[in-house]
Amino acid sequence: MHNTLVTAVMPEDKNSHIIQTIKSYGKNLLGFIRRRVKSDADAEDILQDVWYQFSSVINSEPIEQTGAWLYKVANNKITDKHRKKSETLLDDMVVSSDADEDDTPDFKDILLTEAKTPETEYLRNLFWEQLFFALDELPEKQRQVFIWNELEDMSFAEMADLTGDNVQTLVSRKRYAVLHLRKRLKQLYDEITQY
Repeated sequence: MHNTLVTAVMPEDKNSHIIQTIKSYGKNLLGFIRRRVKSDADAEDILQDVWYQFSSVINSEPIEQTGAWLYKVANNKITDKHRKKSETLLDDMVVSSDADEDDTPDFKDILLTEAKTPETEYLRNLFWEQLFFALDELPEKQRQVFIWNELEDMSFAEMADLTGDNVQTLVSRKRYAVLHLRKRLKQLYDEITQY
């Protein structure tokens, strides 16, 4: 009887497994990444990093759920790419000009701390994961305005030229996006701080 555990470590089987995985997940994984980064080039760079990491670990550790593993690694790579934007993004997410929003959570202490402990790393990853989930819940136009403005540094005037929408409409879309994201992140903050 053919033993798949033995053949799984053979180089030719490793290569065919990698090729099959790329065929199975490549297109959707690229789409997942592309919706969360600035450009096609950034998405392709991250995807290459994911495939490199996958090929590096394929024989050294078992991967029980390949799809989940790939998306987790991709999400981590996207998070790393966006870390430099953390401070300005957090300013927009946690600083409120409305008096009735004083209960907006302040993630700055958690996310911008110099301490690198397993707990702070976990909380950082959880924050970004929840932010991306919350972004996915938004209507497409609100999500796009938020990403363009916050993650890609595009001005409202540039967006107006690109979309044909007026600046006030775009500002309004971003405001709705920010309100939704604040609400979702407040739920996360409440869960974290109640323990």
